[in-house]
Amino acid sequence: MFIISNLFTALATILHIVLNAYMWLIIARAVLSWVNPDPYNPIVRFLYSVTEPLLLTIRRRIPISFGGIDFSPMIVILAIIFLDSFLVRTLAQLAVMMGG
Repeated sequence: MFIISNLFTALATILHIVLNAYMWLIIARAVLSWVNPDPYNPIVRFLYSVTEPLLLTIRRRIPISFGGIDFSPMIVILAIIFLDSFLVRTLAQLAVMMGG
């Protein structure tokens, strides 16, 4: 049983890291949208290519925009916080229950 417990612990840790990294990418993308950077900059292109598919999906399903302000990054960040609080904690608690 300890193997499955270790697997759940590893999955929870990796998922936590991935969710936090993606949240920071979304935040960086939002900050960059305020300063209108060079679209040919490799970092800007990377940020847009990584975040735009999810943000575009949110914009299509929930067309929330007040006065030109795009709320899709906030919705994604809230979803990431929910997944981190619920899914990662659930996996960690399953690991503890199986290991102990």
